[in-house]
Amino acid sequence: MGVFTDRNKLVTMEKAASMINDGDIVAVGGGLCMREPIALLRELMRQGRRDLHLVGTAHGFDVDFACGGGIVGAVQETHVSFEQDFGLAPNYRRACETGQVKIRENCCNTIIMQLRASEFGIPFVPVRSIKGSDEIKLHPEFKPMIDPFTGKKIVLVPALVPDVAIIHAQKADIHGNLKIMPPYVADVLFIRASKKVIVTAEEIIPEKEMIEEGPTIPYYETTAVVEAPFGAHPTSCYPYYAYDREHISEYIKSAGESAEAFKERYLNKYVYGVKSPEEYLEKIGGKAKRDRLASWKESQERWMELFSYE
Repeated sequence: MGVFTDRNKLVTMEKAASMINDGDIVAVGGGLCMREPIALLRELMRQGRRDLHLVGTAHGFDVDFACGGGIVGAVQETHVSFEQDFGLAPNYRRACETGQVKIRENCCNTIIMQLRASEFGIPFVPVRSIKGSDEIKLHPEFKPMIDPFTGKKIVLVPALVPDVAIIHAQKADIHGNLKIMPPYVADVLFIRASKKVIVTAEEIIPEKEMIEEGPTIPYYETTAVVEAPFGAHPTSCYPYYAYDREHISEYIKSAGESAEAFKERYLNKYVYGVKSPEEYLEKIGGKAKRDRLASWKESQERWMELFSYE
């Protein structure tokens, strides 16, 4: 974990993306289809970043999107899918099958322990979670050994130190204090294990308001902050908005057809053909879409209606 003491960490999305280099190990915050830093991933695609090594636990839209956008060289995850809603992740699967992306599949407990080793400043940790699985064949850096105290087999795994963590938070102030609302997934571990931490936030609030709310993450743990309303779309960012099933249905139809169809019908429309956050909002449905996704909190029935779009 670094220590960052700049008083004003507010930067543009373009500047934030420029802080991530080709080949970096990138821990991606959020999980599955919840509170993922999608706006920052779009900017990384526009800047032509390549060969990123993505790290996470259980993910979906973000990893699939990044693979479809051609910015990924390796994926070290425990699970990538759209779950029971849309099933397998088409871009991720295609990228792995063609060899475009190297598979570094792992298990949740092992990744968490590796991140903890980084957080604690130790070079490795012993684990039992991966013992006996074929996942160890994907990680030549893992070292089986005999526990000198019990005589049982264990596996030593090195500390996992991401070059950068990219996180989407509900609130931040210009100093870098963050308010992340539960569930935190692995975000706190990512922040404390990584060399740099880039945060996009739904809103930038005054320092006084942040003090009243109580930050989840203190300012000195973050490197840069970007104000990015709707920055997790089409994943959810409660309480601001729900998961956009309608948009993800459009995404899946193009991604499931072919890499060429995905580029033509999705990337060209929503990534390369967009010049500003306001233009992106208009392309996905404008104020009407924003208000509809925010209406989840009106009632349980209204929340459930949002998941009925085809």
